[in-house]
Parts: sequence; structure tokens; C-alpha cells
Amino acid sequence: MADTKQEAARTRRAEKLAKRIRAFAEEHGGAEAQVAHLGERGSRIVLVGEDGGWGDIVEPDHAVARSAAEKSGVTLHESFDGEFAAKVETGPYEWSRMAGIQIGGPANK
Repeated sequence: MADTKQEAARTRRAEKLAKRIRAFAEEHGGAEAQVAHLGERGSRIVLVGEDGGWGDIVEPDHAVARSAAEKSGVTLHESFDGEFAAKVETGPYEWSRMAGIQIGGPANK
């Protein structure tokens, strides 16, 4: 009985995440995704919109994250490289943050 309740809860979480992914895709003219392991923290669903916008969603359960990405209907990639990664458009904020991490870059506040 407990397993059935846990599985139902995981299914509901996957559906909610899929809804968020679809909303992102609608807002960005379509989207593609990749699910990456974060170790003990779970998995990150990386989303890249057709307009170059990007975002991510962290889910503690890898199976739930993968299920959500599959249910959302977006193209799912096995890795974040090549043409997929090249679709990401970054702006001044991202460049400032990345530079702040490097020695001699602006303060990372």
C-alpha cells in the first residue's frame, strides 16, 4: 500500500514538472531538454527555448525528472553539447557572473 502511495506521489510530481516544462516551451517558442545527474541532490532538467532562453528545474528523484521531461513532449537530449548547447543565448548578467568566478573578474555578489 505504501509503495502505491509513493508511486502515485511520484507520478503527480512528474505531471507538475511536465506542466512547468510545457509552460516554458510555450513561452519560448518551443524547447529542448537534457536531464543531468547532480549526485545526491538529484537531477537537473536543463531547458533551452527556441529563442535561446534557458532555465532549469532541480528534482531530487532522477526517475521523476526523466519522466517529466518525457511527458512534456519536448525533445530530450542525452547530453548538453554541440548544436544543443549552441542554442543557449547569454546576456551581460551571465557573462558578469562567469567572469566573477574567474580570478581577476568582477566581484561575485
